[in-house]
Amino acid sequence: MRLLFLGDVVGRSGRDVVIENLPGLIERYRLDFVVINGENSAGGFGITEAICDDLLAAGADAVTLGNHSWDQREALIFIERQPRLLRPLNYPLGTPGRGASLYKARNGAEVLVMNAMGRIFMPELDCPFRAIDAELEACPLGMGADAILVDFHAEATSEKESLGLYLDGRVSCVVGTHTHVPTSDDRVLPGGTAYMTDAGMCGDYNSVLGMQPEEPLNRFLTRIPKGRMEPSMGPGTLSGFAVEIDPRTGLALKAQALRMGGVLRPIRVDFWEE
Repeated sequence: MRLLFLGDVVGRSGRDVVIENLPGLIERYRLDFVVINGENSAGGFGITEAICDDLLAAGADAVTLGNHSWDQREALIFIERQPRLLRPLNYPLGTPGRGASLYKARNGAEVLVMNAMGRIFMPELDCPFRAIDAELEACPLGMGADAILVDFHAEATSEKESLGLYLDGRVSCVVGTHTHVPTSDDRVLPGGTAYMTDAGMCGDYNSVLGMQPEEPLNRFLTRIPKGRMEPSMGPGTLSGFAVEIDPRTGLALKAQALRMGGVLRPIRVDFWEE
């Protein structure tokens, strides 16, 4: 089973590079399932229903969120009628939407996708470790689901690595989002879980985390905001994490970062080119 995860989509530049390239990637690599983090897709802050529909139409099977889930207020409403949009599952009881759901992949497999948010240097939410445990108890790998992907939207590398090791052997893939910079630690953990600390962003890397640099620089230099931060509009780089999963066990056989377009060094998925 072939799974692709794409990191935080930032603004129009990020949307364009995903919409332009994802259909071709699905065809080229015969992808069975695609997950995209879309929490910065609407002008860098949140997601709208129209943008969510565009990402799904491009080939995403699920769209995950994070700490900017509700920056576009309409998300509080349309998330209830869009089962393929997930917010962090460790939000308090009663928060609109859902944090985990089971989906049918193109090859017929049942894929459980979970979105959780870290607590270090982030808004205070319920424990992501315990929240994920509860979902796995209800739908364990190999019994309730053929494959399980966790998007962990977190700031601290230590928290991400800890969750990866905590879930090793119990899920197919743990991939980090939020920091917008791709890490070089893409690998399969000893227990068979694919892991990458951060998948990076889909957007313009000649920027400050996808935003035009003038306002971030001003805030660092003066501590006085002059205006709203705006997405950078240069050529986008598509950044993600590719995983091949053993259909017998639901665990990862191979895992590798993927990057294309824009300014970063491109990385193709070698093991799917064989």
